[in-house]
This record gives sequence, structure tokens and C-alpha cells, in this order.
Amino acid sequence: MDPTWPAKPERPILEHDHTREGIARRLAETTRPNYLRDWVYGGIDGAVTTFAIVAGVAGANMAGSVVVILGIANLLADGLSMAASNYSGTKTEVDEVARFTEIERRHIRLDGEGEREEIRQILRGKGLEGDVLEGAVDAITAREETWVQMMLAEEYGLAPVQRNPLKSGISTFVAFVLAGIVPLLPFLFGADAALTLALVMVTLVFFGIGSAKSLWSLQSWWRSGLETTAIGLSAASVAYGVGWALRSLV
Repeated sequence: MDPTWPAKPERPILEHDHTREGIARRLAETTRPNYLRDWVYGGIDGAVTTFAIVAGVAGANMAGSVVVILGIANLLADGLSMAASNYSGTKTEVDEVARFTEIERRHIRLDGEGEREEIRQILRGKGLEGDVLEGAVDAITAREETWVQMMLAEEYGLAPVQRNPLKSGISTFVAFVLAGIVPLLPFLFGADAALTLALVMVTLVFFGIGSAKSLWSLQSWWRSGLETTAIGLSAASVAYGVGWALRSLV
């Protein structure tokens, strides 16, 4: 008989390790702002809007030079517009956190017992009772920073880590330009069958962005890639159809 029988079940592969060092390292990393949302947001919109312009102009049977001019104008104007919007939106979130932080600090100074009671009720809602509850309340309210951060998360639903508005805006703009210039390349270099080549290239961009996006979701990479591709090509199809229908007016 095989001395290794019965075989030990293989240990499942987990997404991260649970050693003391690994946990400490992972918790430290979670306190850093993440700008992946800005890159995905800018990349998808850049590819969609630029190719929509390319498809619309091509549908209207205009010259390749017109495609290039309108495409580059869109890259700069729409890219800067999106960056500015993302900057303003992110700054609003940061300002909101600063405002509520100051409110909580003032409430702690003026009505500390009332704020302790809020912490007590929050923790009781999480299942703590008796001495354990009171010990947890004492521990949290012993440090004002911990106290305030918990109130921001539990009372207002605000994230403890905020993105830098300027970095968010720049990330959106760079991603917009990098993805948006792809459908223009065949026209910039005067390639034969430029629209067909642009379609193939932008389809790969859509699928690549969607596949990468799946790393931060429960969706499979191929399903996420196909979903993003379908959204992008649908927008391009509408633009091409409008251009084709109105070609007689140009």
C-alpha cells in the first residue's frame, strides 16, 4: 500500500497570504490612494469618443485629413474637459471629507459624551455587548484620529483614503489620449483601408481595457472584455450610422 495514502487534500490557493508580515504589508498598502478607476474611466471614454468621431466622419465619406483634424481636436478638448471634470469631482469629495472631519472634531470637543454614545451604538449594532463593548468604546475614543475616522466611515459613509484631485485629473487625461489616439493612427500614417484597420485596433483596445478591468471585479476577464467591447462598438456604430445618413448634407 502507498505509505502516503490517504492523500492529503491540496490547500486552496488564496488571493493573499495570512502571515503576520503579509497582513501588515497588505493593510499598509490599502491606505494608499488607488487611481485605477481614473485610468479605466479615461481609457474607455477616450477610445469610444475618438473612434465614434472617426466612424462618423468616415460614414459621411469625408477625407482622411478631416478625420485626423477632428480626432486630434477631440483628443485635446474632450480629454482636457474630462480631466477637469474628474479633478473637480474628486476635489469635491476631498472637501466633503475635510468638512465632516472638522464637524466631528468640534462635536468631540463640545459634546464628547454624545459622540461616545454614537460610537457605543455603532459597535452595539455590530454585535458587541457588556464589558467588551465598553472596552472597545474606551479604546476607540482614546485617540481622536481613530474616533474621527470611525465616525466618518460609519456615520457618513466616507472612505478613509482620498485620491489626489490633480493626480486623478492627470491620470484621466493621459489614459484618454493613449487610448483615444489608437483609432487615429491608420489615418495619420495614410494606411490602406484605414477605417477597417482602425476598427480592428480599437476593438483590441476595448477588449484589453475590459479584460484588465476584470482584475478588480468578480467578472471573468473574457466576459468583461466582451462587455466593454460591445459598449464601445455600439457607440461607434451609432456614430457611423448618423454620419452615413447625413452624408448628403456635407
